[in-house]
Amino acid sequence: MTHPENIPAAAADNLVFTRNAWAASADAALRRFVEIPAAALVVAEIAVLLAGVVARYVFHKPIVWSDELASLLFLWLAMLGAVVAFQRGEHMRMTALVGKVSPPVRAFLDVVAVAAALAFLLIVIEPAFEFASEEVFITTPALEIPNAWRAAALPVGLGLMILSAVLRLAEAGTWRLALGALGVVAALAGIMVLLQPALQGLGNLNLLVFFVFGVAVGVFAGVPIAFSFGLATVGYIGLTTDTPMLVVVGRMDEGMSHLILLAVPLFVFLGQLIEMTGMARAMVAFLASLLGHVRGGLSYVLVAAMYLVSGISGSKAADMAAVAPVLFPEMRERGAKPGDLVALLSATGAQTETIPPSLVLITIGAVTGVSISALFTGGMLPGVVLGATLCALVWWRYRGEDLSHVRRAGWGEIGRALVIALPAIALPFLIRAAVIEGVATATEVSTIGIAYAVLAGLLIYRRFDWRRLGPMLADTAALSGAILLIIGAATGMAWALTQSGFSATLAAAMASLPGGAPAFMAISCLAFIVLGSVLEGIPAIVLFGPLLFPIARQVGIHEVHYSMVVILSMGIGLFAPPFGVGYYAACAISRINPDEGMRPIVGYVLALIVGLVIVAAVPWISTGFLG
Repeated sequence: MTHPENIPAAAADNLVFTRNAWAASADAALRRFVEIPAAALVVAEIAVLLAGVVARYVFHKPIVWSDELASLLFLWLAMLGAVVAFQRGEHMRMTALVGKVSPPVRAFLDVVAVAAALAFLLIVIEPAFEFASEEVFITTPALEIPNAWRAAALPVGLGLMILSAVLRLAEAGTWRLALGALGVVAALAGIMVLLQPALQGLGNLNLLVFFVFGVAVGVFAGVPIAFSFGLATVGYIGLTTDTPMLVVVGRMDEGMSHLILLAVPLFVFLGQLIEMTGMARAMVAFLASLLGHVRGGLSYVLVAAMYLVSGISGSKAADMAAVAPVLFPEMRERGAKPGDLVALLSATGAQTETIPPSLVLITIGAVTGVSISALFTGGMLPGVVLGATLCALVWWRYRGEDLSHVRRAGWGEIGRALVIALPAIALPFLIRAAVIEGVATATEVSTIGIAYAVLAGLLIYRRFDWRRLGPMLADTAALSGAILLIIGAATGMAWALTQSGFSATLAAAMASLPGGAPAFMAISCLAFIVLGSVLEGIPAIVLFGPLLFPIARQVGIHEVHYSMVVILSMGIGLFAPPFGVGYYAACAISRINPDEGMRPIVGYVLALIVGLVIVAAVPWISTGFLG
């Protein structure tokens, strides 16, 4: 046998390349193997839920097993989607600090992130098998099959992620890099095990060790947020309590299995459909014809277009991708600076977080018990208020703009644009009406929107690229899996915090703050701006929503009002540099260097904060239309 040390340098490099090429090839094959059923599950969920709506509302013969089947398929969709996201490297992570280090260090930290994820997966894979095997004894009421058919998604998904993690480590530039990353993770784990006797004597100080220091180290090192949460939770449970790890898996399953969360993949897919069918472009063209001749007019169009599109897609990345390519070229021609463009785009991302059917609204309803219908109703006006503060700043910045070269659209042109845009503009109102009138639940209503968008694309706009459907469905599964794994991990983490008594202590401390409800609201605003910046919106909501909402009710704050304030605060943090991930997403979509938007965005962030203060101070803005 030839040993590596006896191979010439060029041949050794070739050996590394061969190994890497083999691993990359195997990883690509595995990805195709998982993407196909993941995409098929999205289609199946749409079909099952839409059939349930039609059977109940049109034929008055409800399908009693539709929700049960949808729930069974949903956990498989979540886990296979998480696998696809893992294979693509699309699990949410904070890279602001990792991006500032040298390329070699960054490459090493990227491999450490994979090794850390692998450590978590190896810890929970056996309890996941045990959890699924115990579900054999539970029979579903309508389908009358063992619940293990659903629960098996957990060990299968975790196992596929383990295989993918091993392949990604094998794809690393050299074996030394992969072994070094594994060594770092193993050393940290060994140190924590050796410290176990000392940790058990710390009591609730362990919450700081695991859930503050541990999570912070993972997040800032670039470990995906879901796995940072998961490692902190299994470390705390395994090293400081006698609770079996099976319980953690059960809490993850509980967090990922709320049927209302099925709206997440369906609205993500709907957002991609409205972009592909040209519905978003039609809306933007109408608004541009109406306001294009006004000073700063296209900036107003950007604000209004994001408001309308957000009411359809529920996904901020889809919103920005639908609007920016349509408006930015014309805005550049009129002299707008790239930094101003990306700054305003980011600000509108934060402004429209409460517009239904926002994924954050759906998530907050699922984890806190607040009525989804009430959230959908209460979310409309707060977005208008923040939009007004942004428009006030736009007016000030563009009050001297030269429009002598801009042609004003005639009434005939505006009318034609309106006729073309009407089917697209009608969609958000159709979605809201279907929920309010009881035609469909908040979970099912997305399928009505999908059917409407498909028909509009085929029959009205005549734009429907069948070749894009496969990739769109796979993208939907990946984004949904990344979101749902975070929710599962954060649910386990929140449960551990609750069992420790931390939530009761926090509730007592915040409820006793001087100043009552106003002080609690102000602290919540600051906290969620920071949390939104560091953790992104959905993890922050899932982790802290169940802890803080009972306190809000205790001090007399309406839960819908508090929801709006929390979501807007989180949105400001999410889209504000230097840490806000949403800001960098806006830069990527706009293809604008992040440095160019740093200065212009300050004014827009201040305008958003003014709007937030108004919404927080006037509860009627959030609750006035609840009836």
